[in-house]
Amino acid sequence: MAKTKILLVDDEPLILDLLSFHLQKNNYEVCSTDNGADAFRIAQNFLPDLILLDRMMPEKDGLATLQAIRKNEKLKHTNVIFLTAMAEEAAEIEGLQEGADDYLSKPIKIDLLLTRIQAVLRRNKKQNSIEETLIQHGSLIINKAAYAVQYQQQDFVLAKKEFELLALMASQPGKVFLRQEILDKIWGTSVIVGDRTIDVHIRKIRAKLNANFIQTLKGVGYKFEIQEGQ
Repeated sequence: MAKTKILLVDDEPLILDLLSFHLQKNNYEVCSTDNGADAFRIAQNFLPDLILLDRMMPEKDGLATLQAIRKNEKLKHTNVIFLTAMAEEAAEIEGLQEGADDYLSKPIKIDLLLTRIQAVLRRNKKQNSIEETLIQHGSLIINKAAYAVQYQQQDFVLAKKEFELLALMASQPGKVFLRQEILDKIWGTSVIVGDRTIDVHIRKIRAKLNANFIQTLKGVGYKFEIQEGQ
């Protein structure tokens, strides 16, 4: 059975050595580099299952690297966990909104890191194992296997979390999803995100599709509805 591949990106040699040792000890195949520019090039050949990405690095910082990953056809659905000394809530929210799957502050606790890695990989495996890959409502077609969205015969590109949020809501039209339920299913129970995270993602979905499929029920939650003519 092939090992799970992890790309480790950090500009501190001691962190690279320490994390590489523990990841390999836990049966992960590890490739490492000390800067974002090389990480992006390596990732296109290594095709990791998950990237552990430092936020502050030379040449290309973690946020710019993540943005490049999410725009790349081969890498855009790769799991990414930020490792960073930037503990401010605003920095964490920014990273998650750009598509990071999780966010860990330094100094890194090895047991916690291994648990978060397993949680992210397990969540992604569960999402990929859903039998039905196509959701269609009117002219809206969501292909969960290809992370593709088509609306009114036009293709749209959504960020990873935007896509997962739309697919979740569209899977049960009319159902009211509570805020915590969405956070648990899309971001996981181990990730703490800001109160406005869901609203920000919904606004981006609405703007990109120029359609208001997701209704906000103030004080209650959210639901997916197709209006006549959509």
